Amino acid sequence: MTTRTTRSRKPDVVQQPENQLRAKWTAPLTKTLVDLMVDQIQKGNRSNKSFSKRGWKFICDNFRIQTGYWWDNDQLKSRYVALRKQYINVSLLLDHPDFKWDEATGAITSTEEAWDRYIKDHPDAETLKSMGCPIFNQLRMIFAEAGRHQKQNGSTKENETMPCSPGDQIVKVEQLSPSESENYADPASRKRGRKGVEDAIARGILEMATATRLRAEAIKNFNGKFSITDCVRALDQLQGVDDQVYHAALDLFNNRNARETFLTLRVEKRSIWLQRKCFNCTLP
Repeated sequence: MTTRTTRSRKPDVVQQPENQLRAKWTAPLTKTLVDLMVDQIQKGNRSNKSFSKRGWKFICDNFRIQTGYWWDNDQLKSRYVALRKQYINVSLLLDHPDFKWDEATGAITSTEEAWDRYIKDHPDAETLKSMGCPIFNQLRMIFAEAGRHQKQNGSTKENETMPCSPGDQIVKVEQLSPSESENYADPASRKRGRKGVEDAIARGILEMATATRLRAEAIKNFNGKFSITDCVRALDQLQGVDDQVYHAALDLFNNRNARETFLTLRVEKRSIWLQRKCFNCTLP
């Protein structure tokens, strides 16, 4: 009897589409993600330093629907971390009086000499020089509340050592309870220590107030940039718009993304875009 050797067949490897494996971020994809984050902040789906579970689910689900890129949650959250770093870098840059941010174009302008000096110490700023930061208003809304002065180098953070006064021994704040710290030094030192803590609290409150004000201003600027009033004014200037399209456009302007698209289009393209959008809305 002859025996036949059978070869085990290797299972087929299921390859995922490239857009599921590796995230390649472009400016439009980043803007889509940032706009979704801003939307969730305005709806209150945010915790102290990030988004709530409900907010992240909305952001991730709608990013996939709007872009067609089915990246996993970790990839989108990694982009959130990168955007926080970008916000810090831009904020640090704009703290220098030589640099200005143009809200209309997103460009960051300065002299060549100032750029050369800054890039020498901060090589990552080369990208900001060439690309600017068109989404800086949105980044302010997302990250300003977490602390405008949480910077990468040299900032005071929790658990750092804090000297009470020149010549006093440096004590880590988290090592002593309030009662223990009272007994740590002589009365004069305790008085200076309490004043130092009170000053730190006052500075913290001031920074929180500043960050809240900046965030409120950013929200106001963001919401006012593509307002319904601007859209209606632009609509009234179009020629040949019939009443049906006109009234359908008014309903369409309740959507901020639609308002932004309408005002961003060239004037001669707006009427065609409106007719197509309104026609799609009337289909059964």
